[in-house]
Amino acid sequence: MINSPIQDKHIVLGITGSIACYKAADLASKLAQAGALVDCVLTDAAIKFITPITFQSLTGRRAFINADLWGSDGHVLHIELGKRADLILIAPATANTLAKLANGIADNLLTITALAADCPVLIAPAMDGGMFSHPATQENLDRLRRRGVLVIGPGEGHLASGMVGKGRMLEPLDILGHVRLTLAQGGPLAGRKVVVTAGGTREPIDPVRTITNRSSGKQGYALAQAALDLGAQVALLSGPVCLETPVGAKQMDVNSAQEMLEAVLEEIPKADILIMAAAVSDFRPTSPAAEKIKKDTGVPRIQLEAAPDILVEVAQYKERNGWPQVSVGFAAESQDLLENARAKLENKKLDMIVANDISDNQAGFSVDTNRVTIIYPDGHTEPLPLMSKVEVANEILERVRQLILVDK
Repeated sequence: MINSPIQDKHIVLGITGSIACYKAADLASKLAQAGALVDCVLTDAAIKFITPITFQSLTGRRAFINADLWGSDGHVLHIELGKRADLILIAPATANTLAKLANGIADNLLTITALAADCPVLIAPAMDGGMFSHPATQENLDRLRRRGVLVIGPGEGHLASGMVGKGRMLEPLDILGHVRLTLAQGGPLAGRKVVVTAGGTREPIDPVRTITNRSSGKQGYALAQAALDLGAQVALLSGPVCLETPVGAKQMDVNSAQEMLEAVLEEIPKADILIMAAAVSDFRPTSPAAEKIKKDTGVPRIQLEAAPDILVEVAQYKERNGWPQVSVGFAAESQDLLENARAKLENKKLDMIVANDISDNQAGFSVDTNRVTIIYPDGHTEPLPLMSKVEVANEILERVRQLILVDK
């Protein structure tokens, strides 16, 4: 199932005269790979840094330059580009182009196309730090924001001048995330709040050691992205993982099961959907040592107690308050998969549970694929074939969306 808000969207990618043009080539490639129809428009200054043929090769579509405005189709080209665009993205956006956009100056193909369009406009500034901080540039940016233009970045770091400061264009993957978020607005879950938990938790034994598990968080992060792609407001509650936060998600980092419980109870009031994909510890040391346990003191005896059962707490909260409307759990099992998952579904009063066999090396921890079975309270089961975790997330969100529609 394709659930990308970028798929088949017309995007005008404006490239202006900055050394960051080399990043724009990577960005054009990533947009095209994501399914966008990318029309690149280069200013005269941009073609001093990079050629139009580069973008044509990466997108499979013609790249336009300022001279095309005065060609045989010049009287309609900017109208055609602007009116069919679902998004205008200018990356890199120089101080000069920002000034033109802010003041309505339409003296090249890119700026006149921007004036002709009525779609969202997203700009990623790129310039030296002093130019970015200059009052004129800041005033122009403020004016653009007031008009609804979305300004992303810039970042901080090494600049072309050799200085270090704020002015670097965001990286292509970050910009792609902002494009995805912008085009998802008004999607099927617009106005809905989705809470997703992801990753494992850590229960301290002493200041150095913990009890944890092998969860990578990949499935939970894919679920958060899938919810964003449907236009939802997303709160991502994450255990310690090495993954990038999806652009647009509100992330809260936690360590222990207790911290995860507190974060969930903080976020579920007025939440439409809770998806508990995190691998939360079932047990924790009763009395963690205040100092590092030294091995020369002998093998320690660690007494365990039950960690908080978050889904039980959620079920109780939902019974009292009615939130979240839909609760989804995960059952990662190594034996008796369906039996254990059904028991968890019933005991935790879930609306749906996703079961996967962690003994399957294609569907266990740290891999990019998963094979799951979706189980409903009425006993209906729906096994899904092996697919990527991104695809699994899309399938799950589609079924959750149907549950929300049924509830309404």
